[in-house]
Amino acid sequence: MAGRDAPVLIGAIDIGSSKVSALVCTLDEEGRPRVLGTGQRQSRGVKRGFVTDMEATEVAVREAVEQAERMSGQTIEDVWASYGAGGLSSGLATVEVEIGGHQVEPADVDALLESGRQAVDRPGQVTLHANPALYTIDDVEGVRSPVGMHASRLGVDIHVIAADEAPLRNVDLTIRQAHLGVRAIVASPVAAALACLSQEERDIGVALVELGAEVTNVSLHIGGMLVALRSIPLGAKDITDDIAAAFGVRRRDAERIKCFHGSAMTSPRDNHEVVEALPIGAEDGAEPLRISRAQLMTVIRQRVERITAEIDDALKDMGFVKPVGRQVVLTGGGAELKNIADYMQGVLGRAVRVGRPRAITGLPDAHSGSAFSSLVGLVMLATQPDGLIDLALPGKKPAVSGGGLLNRLVSTFRRGRA
Repeated sequence: MAGRDAPVLIGAIDIGSSKVSALVCTLDEEGRPRVLGTGQRQSRGVKRGFVTDMEATEVAVREAVEQAERMSGQTIEDVWASYGAGGLSSGLATVEVEIGGHQVEPADVDALLESGRQAVDRPGQVTLHANPALYTIDDVEGVRSPVGMHASRLGVDIHVIAADEAPLRNVDLTIRQAHLGVRAIVASPVAAALACLSQEERDIGVALVELGAEVTNVSLHIGGMLVALRSIPLGAKDITDDIAAAFGVRRRDAERIKCFHGSAMTSPRDNHEVVEALPIGAEDGAEPLRISRAQLMTVIRQRVERITAEIDDALKDMGFVKPVGRQVVLTGGGAELKNIADYMQGVLGRAVRVGRPRAITGLPDAHSGSAFSSLVGLVMLATQPDGLIDLALPGKKPAVSGGGLLNRLVSTFRRGRA
């Protein structure tokens, strides 16, 4: 049993196609999150956001969390986890109840929202988020607070975000097999938006493009919530693979070349700069390949052009067009490619900026880039005041530290003897 002075702890984990990252946080005296420890491991067993090897993914999850626990000197019982694979969908559910013409009371709103919980179920899918938007009183729409008003019928529109059941269950089971409880699984675009979009942007309308390793999620945020989204099975890792295939180099060398020498914009100097890398299978001391930056840029631009075209199609399909559809925020690990925001701004014809997570006390510089927006957003969602109602999420009361690590060691020992 935890002592009376044990700290309040929040655990967060982001299982991506390229990395698994974790945070252990607590709350300061003013109730704001403070990072105690971080962990990161190369992702294994995840393809396009889907778990394809549960055992390998479980190991990566456990190692990332244990690294964060060692740094923090604390153990966690459960985590808030993100989910960004394809199969995410959004829609609108409308619920209405008869109240007999009297003044609307808080109990009437509670009853309406309780009916809403039953109305948001999707066949074959799991509801991740259900946010009540504006209320309706009789035939009057757009009511923000109906309490105290007379009405015969009270209704509400609920924005629903759901995920295909089977892949979501695999993520849940993987985390539990790593001997961690699951507080909630959060749609990655929801977490990323909370971390790197301002409240004003989310209110007036903004498109968030989360360019991950193998999946790009494009989401539209209006009125403070996510109202539409599309998933594109392409990402920054595809650029790396293109470089590796085009020049016959190892993936890790291709990633290094992309990060240090790559760009989404060409330059007159490209023909005069050379990048060196060893070919696949080369022995130590072998002559390195000499790749001109112009050749490298040709490979990168081909993939970036395709991804950008898919993003443009998704934005148009969601109705994000001029004059309202102006602001686009680019986040995720792919947003760290040099000049990619400038390139997309020119092609999309919209203002594009790179979104990075808001600063949290104790967050290391290595975890403050766009690649960690979802992870930071999970902590913010777990600790923010209950201003935004979500019928699908549990209460956000964090756990108090206990014997999480001990329980995991015992379970691992028993499983090894089974």
